[in-house]
Amino acid sequence: MKLWEKNNTEVSAQVDRFTVGRDREFDTRLARFDVQGSLAHIAMLCSVGLLPRGEFEILSNELQNIEAAIIEGNFSIREDVEDIHSQIELMLTERVGDAGKKIHSGRSRNDQVAVDIKLYLRHEILELKGLVLQLFEVLQQLSELHKDKLLPGYTHLQLAMPSSFGLWLGAYAEGLVDDMNLLATAYDMANKNPLGSGAGYGSSFPLDRQMTTDLLQFASLHYNSIYAQMSRGKTERFLAMAISSFAATLGKLSMDICLYMNQNFGFISLPAAFTTGSSIMPHKKNPDVFELIRGKCSRLQALPNELTLLMNNLPSGYHRDIQYSKEMLFPAIDELKACLEMATMVLPGIEVRDRVSEGVQYKYLFTVEKVNELVNAGVPFRDAYRQVGNEVENGTFTYAGQLKHTHQGSIGNLCTAEIATLMQQVLTRFVG
Repeated sequence: MKLWEKNNTEVSAQVDRFTVGRDREFDTRLARFDVQGSLAHIAMLCSVGLLPRGEFEILSNELQNIEAAIIEGNFSIREDVEDIHSQIELMLTERVGDAGKKIHSGRSRNDQVAVDIKLYLRHEILELKGLVLQLFEVLQQLSELHKDKLLPGYTHLQLAMPSSFGLWLGAYAEGLVDDMNLLATAYDMANKNPLGSGAGYGSSFPLDRQMTTDLLQFASLHYNSIYAQMSRGKTERFLAMAISSFAATLGKLSMDICLYMNQNFGFISLPAAFTTGSSIMPHKKNPDVFELIRGKCSRLQALPNELTLLMNNLPSGYHRDIQYSKEMLFPAIDELKACLEMATMVLPGIEVRDRVSEGVQYKYLFTVEKVNELVNAGVPFRDAYRQVGNEVENGTFTYAGQLKHTHQGSIGNLCTAEIATLMQQVLTRFVG
């Protein structure tokens, strides 16, 4: 069944398969949200006199029955039905008769799928927010736990200056704050109501779009009916950029972990339960979890570009190309959630090697400390720099002083509480 099908229309089975594509697979995710949108829509139709009260009550009860079946897992899209919208309308018509045929008054499949996707993405964004917050809290806890353990810092993959495990882990916690800001922006975009825009040009029915906005708990509506349709793809791209940003943070953290577990570094290790072995090398403890997170996150960072290429050359109005955005975005949401969950599970088991920086190979970590010590004693900076450089060159450099890093965001002042406050400020953006 197709909502646009006419009595004298017969579409080629091959064309049907090509145009439907994977819609049935991805549309099952939209089922609950399609019901919610329909409940709001018929309530509005009833309020403006386009649906009798009795039929509204019948339709409302049956839609709630369908929603219950969806929640219980007793729902599927029939093979001969095009998509979720057709499936639900067909079920209503089979169960309540002609009243089911009235549910589509005043809307198009275009604004119907647009509101479904907005509701679905809003739901998924809130789930992502919760998973990110869990990882953020783990990173902050580990940062505080290991704040006094020094770690070699690198630039150009060459020894640079003293860092600490606390500073390293705290960096990724603060990185998640910026990523969360992008997610909040995506939430703002998903939290606007396109329902009532029809095919992109509104309706001659006296629709009450503010009513459906309120019923669906959107923060506001997309006012312009053309732009409401143009938000398809743009909403997805906003979320894709947030996903890509989280992926960049997770991917870099994973690379660090893989590098630091290497025996030539030996800074950290993981319990055996979180590593994998080799079929021929009995000593191996491979960080497969973080290698796979790294790989998945590399792919996720391509997502905004994929969506941009899909949408960029389309004029205003709806185009069937846009259905492919589901195939790009929906699995990406799953992948990011899996990466967040795995990182949150494995990171608390990380084992940090103490007193790493005392190795002789790390003595040049402290050249800047020696320069600063001389400056504090009154030596001009450039003279102190040359003096320490000469000691390095002639092999006489030593440093036995104490580290005194006190400014905000340094080894001795991680500002963990301040970073937590920043995150709390971002979280206030996720409101109705």
